Amino acid sequence: MTMTRDEVRRRLQARNDAIADGRLVPPPFVGSDFALNGADRPPENLRPAAVLVPLVDRRPGLTVLLTQRTADMPSHAGQIAFPGGRRHDDDPDLIATALRETEEEIGIGPEHVDIVGPLDNYVTGTGFLITPVVGFVAPHFVLRPDPREVADVFEVPLAFFLDPANHHVHSRTWQGRERRYYAMPYGERYVWGATAGMLKNLWRILSDGTG
Repeated sequence: MTMTRDEVRRRLQARNDAIADGRLVPPPFVGSDFALNGADRPPENLRPAAVLVPLVDRRPGLTVLLTQRTADMPSHAGQIAFPGGRRHDDDPDLIATALRETEEEIGIGPEHVDIVGPLDNYVTGTGFLITPVVGFVAPHFVLRPDPREVADVFEVPLAFFLDPANHHVHSRTWQGRERRYYAMPYGERYVWGATAGMLKNLWRILSDGTG
């Protein structure tokens, strides 16, 4: 599925407007690591966090900007991720968290990001309640990755993630249990876990126009 910038904005804004005025109630606890493995409610004491879902307005189509974490990070080492992290006490809201983390991790400042709005929250197996925030990034940015956190920054066509043929559920044994997780491999890039789950939620919302 190919979508233009205007189509993405229209569908996300219409959905968020419907949630704001009560015409739409988003599905609870959808598309999370826990729900995928059969839980009917999220765990308690989740830590708030936010990520930016950066869509770059390339020609002929939008791309998704992603990072690869360094191999020595204390959590999610080496994984492909959106720029983001935990909310700080002085962040006025979760949009501010996503923008601050994006500037700290890859050097793209808020002035280069046109915020559209949030997607459904995503609960991770590591205890975070993540708010993904979609924003358009002007294509003439200059990257300044933080070498302590970011090993690589790259782009993938949005159309790839919006094609359900590229959506998979894989599994592995973790702490003695089989755990299922979303995966959207792109060539040698293994996009999986929370990042793939949030992209699947984006597909779900954009494909039906309501969420």
